[in-house]
Amino acid sequence: MRSRFSTSFTALAIATAALAAQAAPQAELHELAQKQQQAYLDTLKELVHIESGSKDLEGTKQIAEYVAGKLRALGGKVEILPATDIYRLDDTPEQVGPMVHAEFKGKGKSRIMMIAHMDTVYLKGMIKDQPFRVDGDKAYGLGIADDKQGVALIIHAVDLIKKLGYEDYGTLTVLMNSDEEISSPAARSTMVRLGAEQDAVFSYEGGGTDGSLRLATSGIGAAYLKVTGKASHAGAKPEDGVNALYELSHQVLQMKDLSSKPEEGLKLNWTLSKSGSNRNVVPAEATAQADARALKVADFTALEAAMNEKVKNKLLPDSKVELKFEVRRPPLEANDSGRAISKHAQGIYEKELQLPMKVMDKATGGGTDAAFAALKAKGGVIEGFGLSGYGAHSNSAEYVQINTIVPRLYLTARMIQDISAGKVK
Repeated sequence: MRSRFSTSFTALAIATAALAAQAAPQAELHELAQKQQQAYLDTLKELVHIESGSKDLEGTKQIAEYVAGKLRALGGKVEILPATDIYRLDDTPEQVGPMVHAEFKGKGKSRIMMIAHMDTVYLKGMIKDQPFRVDGDKAYGLGIADDKQGVALIIHAVDLIKKLGYEDYGTLTVLMNSDEEISSPAARSTMVRLGAEQDAVFSYEGGGTDGSLRLATSGIGAAYLKVTGKASHAGAKPEDGVNALYELSHQVLQMKDLSSKPEEGLKLNWTLSKSGSNRNVVPAEATAQADARALKVADFTALEAAMNEKVKNKLLPDSKVELKFEVRRPPLEANDSGRAISKHAQGIYEKELQLPMKVMDKATGGGTDAAFAALKAKGGVIEGFGLSGYGAHSNSAEYVQINTIVPRLYLTARMIQDISAGKVK
């Protein structure tokens, strides 16, 4: 007869083994992810060596063709979308590069979208100063962290799913744009439209140095003031003029109180100004620009309305005051669906891969295409699915951490599996 201690010990051992098995990574998936690493680095090298500054039309078309070819080879329905519906910002170029849109159909019902951007901040010819190279556990290159690592991750995550033979998703949508670094004037409407159709959206900007996922980012706005006055001789007949600089100063100062809510993430700071042509001429024109930040979409709407009301109060009645406000990028606001998805991702990372992961639901910094995808979304939108790295917008030290390739590929595949199986609540 077995002792009560023996029986309890056996039960405990079985429970412990079951728990360990549950927490272990899926062996086949993890092995396939490991086999993707070198292919991923090869793709990343090719992407880095295609120079694709946001205003380099030739370069953005070239990288779009490359990415589209990779996705077609994986069996996707792929189209290169020219920039047509362009939201004109103050610095939007006449022509904007294309987007790549791909869809992969499965046998299930889930709808998941993955986004990244193909453009960089760099000028043509700068690749000679920062070509792709591997040094220890880091891969360096122009635009490698922001965001060519994300482009490569999506390509190889789809490849991983295909090699695994997993087809229980409904639709995997891929969208990559080439105007993110200039505030996505052409891609934003497509992102909003497609984002509204998804159960989940994963954005592959880098996960910073610690691999954090982000549920919220600040929005970026800009205000432009233009005052038109009347020129006159500053010494002989100043009374005949209308001093645009005086009126501009009045307008800027009376709007100072609109930036008094930093605790709520609403900020308005006037940063640039220009007026006059000569010391002895009353200036006929003066301009100023302001940077605006907000944590809620509604805050930008309220700020613009308040500014329009303020400019009605003029110091010089004969001056003409024009205000233009643009939302360059809306804030990404955390929602319950996003929290549930990120918590599930955190569990996979920590329990199956034994790696730490932070989830940040408070906005830090600003500016992400994920915010456009989230504007009308019912599902969760998560930023930071990309590799860990550092040095974005640096022409000498931009890198990604190679040891995050496999975990990030594994995470994407597991999230597709669990969302498609209805396991994310």
